[in-house]
Amino acid sequence: MEKIRIREAILVEGRYDAHKLRQWIDGVVLEAGGFSLFSIPKKLKLIKDYAENQGLIILTDSDHAGLFIRNRLKGMLPSETVRHAYIPPTPGKEKRKPKPSAEGLLGVEGMPKEVVLAALRKAGATIEGETLQKQPSRRFERADLYEAGLFGRFDSKTRRARLLSALALPQGLSTNALLDALNRLFSPEEVKAAMAKLDEEERNSIG
Repeated sequence: MEKIRIREAILVEGRYDAHKLRQWIDGVVLEAGGFSLFSIPKKLKLIKDYAENQGLIILTDSDHAGLFIRNRLKGMLPSETVRHAYIPPTPGKEKRKPKPSAEGLLGVEGMPKEVVLAALRKAGATIEGETLQKQPSRRFERADLYEAGLFGRFDSKTRRARLLSALALPQGLSTNALLDALNRLFSPEEVKAAMAKLDEEERNSIG
């Protein structure tokens, strides 16, 4: 199987995730080892060193545990050298498990190759032989999210959850994390189209 070569180190949650990625990727794949990561200074230092020297892509599961690990690391690592790749929240169960996870979602290990590689490309992975996707020049600000009703309104939580679902992002992203994802992963046209669809659905539900 031909592998793609990625410059940045990729951090996943566990060994099964890492095993799956190493089948597809020629590059550094690091294992967080779950929440125990935060009690192992040497491992945290290794992750920070990779982030500072060649860049880091965080690819955790789309459940709350994955979001917790992602958020903790976000506050510990230099933001300019870290990118975030998101797999879509997908109901299901990995073959090796006797039952689904607590939230009933597939983890990185259960995702098809094309979904994982698409997430890495969207996050801005530097892939040998490919042109890096150009970041949109228009950046969203917190004021844009407020105007769109994504925070500061009585129904903002519900509206934000629906937008996350429409964009195949994990539920529970904070306002700042959502803002970062919109600016890094989507074009302004994609975001506007998703918002327009939400507005239309709301109008239809009222009518």
